[in-house]
Amino acid sequence: MSYLNTNTDNIILMTDSYKCSHYKQYPPNTQYIYSYFESRGGKHKEICFYGLQIFIKEYLIGQVITKEKINEAETILKLHFGKNYEFPRELWEYILEEHNGKLPIKIKAVPEGTCLPYKNVLFTMVNTDPKCFWLTNYLETILVQVWYPMTVATNSREQKKVILKYLEKTGTPSEIDFKLHDFGYRGVSSHQTAGIGASAHLTQFMGTDTLAGIITTRKYYNSGCTGFSIPASEHSTITSWGEDGERDAFGNMLKQYPDGLVACVSDSWDIFKAIKIWGTIFKEAIMCRNGTLIIRPDSGDPVEIDLKILEELEKYFPIKINDKGYKVLDSHVRIIQGDGIDYDMIIKILDNLEKNGWSADNIAFGSGGGLLQKMNRDTQKCAFKCSMAIIDGKEVYVYKDPITDPGKKSKKGYLTLHKNEDRTFETKYDGNHDFENDILVTVFNNGELVKEYNFDEIKERSKINY
Repeated sequence: MSYLNTNTDNIILMTDSYKCSHYKQYPPNTQYIYSYFESRGGKHKEICFYGLQIFIKEYLIGQVITKEKINEAETILKLHFGKNYEFPRELWEYILEEHNGKLPIKIKAVPEGTCLPYKNVLFTMVNTDPKCFWLTNYLETILVQVWYPMTVATNSREQKKVILKYLEKTGTPSEIDFKLHDFGYRGVSSHQTAGIGASAHLTQFMGTDTLAGIITTRKYYNSGCTGFSIPASEHSTITSWGEDGERDAFGNMLKQYPDGLVACVSDSWDIFKAIKIWGTIFKEAIMCRNGTLIIRPDSGDPVEIDLKILEELEKYFPIKINDKGYKVLDSHVRIIQGDGIDYDMIIKILDNLEKNGWSADNIAFGSGGGLLQKMNRDTQKCAFKCSMAIIDGKEVYVYKDPITDPGKKSKKGYLTLHKNEDRTFETKYDGNHDFENDILVTVFNNGELVKEYNFDEIKERSKINY
């Protein structure tokens, strides 16, 4: 059997199957289809918009339609739908011949890094050639995937707000940038997902072990190094010494990394026995280091364990009461909780530490699945809907309003986004649009990226003021 040499970047095939039949289903004389993307609600009330530039650069720029890709799509779709399927070859050949294979589409979007309440328009899209009216919503499938980096950025920012709240009350807010570390590389669905998600996290924090995120920001946002890490152990590097050799494993960590930050997982057998080893045998070495030992628990109930660990460390290492009245370990010792961490768990841990007199300065967090994987398009209820069509030269409002779910009611007409004098945002639609004062920016037009953002300005735009 022979197999097709299939392109994985064929935009004709980057869509839901049913969209391949939609060109026949619009009203006669349809000329333009205008659609928008928004978060209709969800877990967090404020959205941090990020990631559209990744998808534009990766899939939309330049000549994306070629003779070879048309041929490939025709072959695959005829196999997919069966012998009676009529592949609309002429539609794609028109784009190839009249537009040199570039997509006749215009996208306007809120500047990346903008944080605004949900239920506001985030980007709009419309065809620029009336013969390609069907193309707008054909591209929905690939572009709606911006829900993922947007949701990760939103989730990270909301966790940042929580940690900042406790740092402001009990500790040092200036330490925020390294308080939530990305451990999510191995727990996501693909290398590509890791890169996109990790880059979204880096809009808010600077700590990551997901190298793919740094590569993503360099490739798509012209950044320098956006994320940083430290030497750290895993269970295999400790348990390979054997249970009786745990002391030697710890000593080796201090020997190999005599200065700077170093993290050591310490619960391979008995976390409290490990703390005693750190606090007796290696206390002097730790206190003489020019740096910080970060002890990492990796099992048990994080709320209970983290408090108990701090109470045990207090027995061996000096503490001080900061100017806010909370206990802080000597700077040579800290802990990082990397198991079971998500938005809700961070709140529980920090709340428990505060109630027991401990500053948030004592702890950092590492998050894997809770940071990059435990979310979906419905986390923030992301949707892409048509709101306007021009049919035979007439504007026609397009919308849905299902009686069984009022939350799925869509907006109608042209949409514009406005920032009021009080810094609130407002989406105008249903005939109230105002293009003159619209803050949506044209980012893509007829195959070209016309507005490019760098990573630094995205971080600055999404910054939480404290």
